[in-house]
Amino acid sequence: MLACGADRVDDASFADVSSNCHPMHLVQSAFMKISGSDLHLFRVFESVARNGGMSAAQMELSLSQPTVSNHLTALEQRLGVKLCERGRRGFSLTEEGRRVYEISTEIAGMLDANSARLSCLRSALAGKVGVGIVDCMATDPNLRISDAIAELSATAPEIELNLKIMRPNDITKAVAESDIDIGIGGSDIKVASVKYQIIYREEHAVFCGSTHPLFHRKDETITSAECYGHPWVHRGYWYGIRRHRFDNSSANRLTFDIEAQLLMVLSGAYLGVLPLHFASLFEQQGRLRRLPIADEAYFADIEVATRAGEQAANVACVRDTIIKAHRMHL
Repeated sequence: MLACGADRVDDASFADVSSNCHPMHLVQSAFMKISGSDLHLFRVFESVARNGGMSAAQMELSLSQPTVSNHLTALEQRLGVKLCERGRRGFSLTEEGRRVYEISTEIAGMLDANSARLSCLRSALAGKVGVGIVDCMATDPNLRISDAIAELSATAPEIELNLKIMRPNDITKAVAESDIDIGIGGSDIKVASVKYQIIYREEHAVFCGSTHPLFHRKDETITSAECYGHPWVHRGYWYGIRRHRFDNSSANRLTFDIEAQLLMVLSGAYLGVLPLHFASLFEQQGRLRRLPIADEAYFADIEVATRAGEQAANVACVRDTIIKAHRMHL
């Protein structure tokens, strides 16, 4: 559409219309053919906008800040609009920048999707597979994801794993909405469109820090009732009975990551339920103590989650390899 307001112009009236329009407006209103270099500029801008500035984007893109800045300037000149404000006041998108960001996101998604499809022409076991894993699992000897990665690197080297550490309920949502292909962890929330398969169980128990009043007490003198009288730190994604036990005290605290919960327990100010494999090192160091509170000890089901229905060959390969690695160590 021409900037002067004419939606359609026939040949006879074109001269009259063009005489009233600024030449730059006519240039900007012309159809834009996206080139290969344009795609790179859109990629850079998408990363900057998504990360809220150039600092994080330059690390993600492995580019220097001047290079990122030059790419943004080049895209602004190419489009003829200002995309963002950047300076001492921080980074913010203009209205045009928000629209271009939406387009850039669509372009990036379309390129990634079609890259995977093109890879499958050469090999069905190729392309990106997104895997979300809950935090603090690397210390669990029952998690055999490293074995699965080693197997995949040998048998399906063209599959590109994209591993992300995520919160349990975020994993369920991401799998259901196709943001990731596979989830590994345990969640109190289950979705009908997601299929879950248990690969092992993770044991949890109650712990206190070395400066907590209960740390040096004998087991037989510690009761559940007394423990519930102390402040606790629990995880914000818990639901059901585990969550309700803690909701009554204003002294209790909430975290959404196990490592953050551990730091709160180590302070000596809070009791908390932690995975045994994660707490064991701190027990050995004398910084944590396991308390004899059977009410809060439990086993969490660690599951592989995928979307229900038939999976792409590369996703099915990764899923089956993960499950196989765990079955071998049962």
